[in-house]
Amino acid sequence: MEELWIGFKKSGANGGELERFIYLCKLSNKFVAMIEVKNIIKRYGTLEVLKGVSVSIGDGEIVSIVGPSGAGKTTLLQIIGTLDKPESGEVLFNGTNVLGLKDKELARFRNQNIGFVFQFHQLLPEFTTLENVAMPALIGGAKRKEAFDRAKELLDYMNLTDRLQHKPSQLSGGERQRVAVARALINKPAVVLADEPSGSLDTQNKQELHRLFFKLRNEMNQTFVIVTHDESLAGDTDRVLYMRDGMIVNPQPDSEVIV
Repeated sequence: MEELWIGFKKSGANGGELERFIYLCKLSNKFVAMIEVKNIIKRYGTLEVLKGVSVSIGDGEIVSIVGPSGAGKTTLLQIIGTLDKPESGEVLFNGTNVLGLKDKELARFRNQNIGFVFQFHQLLPEFTTLENVAMPALIGGAKRKEAFDRAKELLDYMNLTDRLQHKPSQLSGGERQRVAVARALINKPAVVLADEPSGSLDTQNKQELHRLFFKLRNEMNQTFVIVTHDESLAGDTDRVLYMRDGMIVNPQPDSEVIV
């Protein structure tokens, strides 16, 4: 534990240091992988984008994936999220290889177990905030009242109670991203996958979004895997996975920076 504390202090992370140290100590004593990615190879034509990538994600972890453009970060996130399939390898959720599921089964699994947050919120412009958040629950077969009650609870948690009937064009950038996070949480997913979630936000909204992720982990034990170029966000996460040339290379080479 002393070595872990020394290593943690050297990381230079700001804010919530004691809380994060305690969490890492617990994790080091008993790590149970919720998600296991094994030997993933992905090609686009003759270009090999992922070269045998393997990684495990624990329940309640916040893990960031960083590295230069073209390293394969988003491709890996899409494969973890079952939005894309590799040439070979496995993606296991609690021991089950989900890549072996048939299309309908896979779509249902994705709807019930994985939430997504993108750089640009991807909210449906013709629907209200409340309708956007409830949509994945309705698609998943939830009753209308149940879906809308859950959506209202999440929007209240996000301090957006007075925006229920607003459409995306009537919201600020930070509000739209909070709505997107609420939508990602509507089906109580095992993991939320975020691809550059704060990339389009100003400094204040970016910091608020980052704090929200950690609040959700602390209060709901929510797991996050985040692709980011934001060094401050990556520095605060429980683990940083550095990617280069389609492979995970840890620790980050001293001669390279996040770009």
